[in-house]
Amino acid sequence: MNLGAIEAGGTKFVCAVGNEQGEFIQRVSFPTTTPEETMGKVIDFFQNYSLSAIGIGSFGPVDLNVDSPQYGYITMTPKVQWQKFDIFGALKKHFHIPIGFDTDVNAAAFGEKVWGAGSDVNSCIYMTVGTGIGVGAVVEGKLLHGLTHPEMGHILVRRHPSDQYEGKCPYHKDCLEGLAAGPAISERWGKAGVELQGRAEVWEMEADYLAQALVNYILILSPERIILGGGVMKQLQLFPLIRKRVQELLNGYVHHAAILSSINEYIVPPGLGDNAGISGALALANKAKNTDI
Repeated sequence: MNLGAIEAGGTKFVCAVGNEQGEFIQRVSFPTTTPEETMGKVIDFFQNYSLSAIGIGSFGPVDLNVDSPQYGYITMTPKVQWQKFDIFGALKKHFHIPIGFDTDVNAAAFGEKVWGAGSDVNSCIYMTVGTGIGVGAVVEGKLLHGLTHPEMGHILVRRHPSDQYEGKCPYHKDCLEGLAAGPAISERWGKAGVELQGRAEVWEMEADYLAQALVNYILILSPERIILGGGVMKQLQLFPLIRKRVQELLNGYVHHAAILSSINEYIVPPGLGDNAGISGALALANKAKNTDI
């Protein structure tokens, strides 16, 4: 039987129907407007199919504690109309089947673990660098949850010596997202990233911030692979800069061949490309079907 998948983004929703092998049968996308209008389109789309489970990878913050009365809610998101919206419950009213629910970046990490660049390892992280910075983690084959869900895009990093930009994050100013997400690049340099491709100093600074973050993740989580996606990472010149800077910052401390001699295979782009999120939602549906969430 078919599986449903939802990549619920702050800008657009992608809905798809696929199978247990990660193959898609149909997909649609539409802008994220009000919860009522957007979820109406989601429900109308899936009602055309016989589904055994649905997976949701959602923008957040979200409540992932299954014992919480607000499990399945989008909580205090900057998108005011979606604050405290029960996205899980809205689907459960119409579809009496298992529904898997997680953050958009955790879903992408899970998709890469099941079908993409992390399929041959037991642990990986997926970082998306775009309008914001989010990181999902699979540890020993399981998605990482805790007090809430990880917010690794907001870790603190050392300011680059030549950076005078105050930072874009409304909460922390110069956290990782505030210094290295797409809007920060545009505001700092006065042009969108796509117009700055030939400016070496732009990408040297960006690589420094992202490498600092990866070093922290390596030292804390010790992932077996790091996968970097999102719009900013389409600037492919970042990959060699980041790998080199990670090696410099670690300075031989993590004495493993993956970092010392095989870093090109350790820090990689998504195996699923732009499909990491929707494929991850499909993987969440398959997981929910087998655990009856």
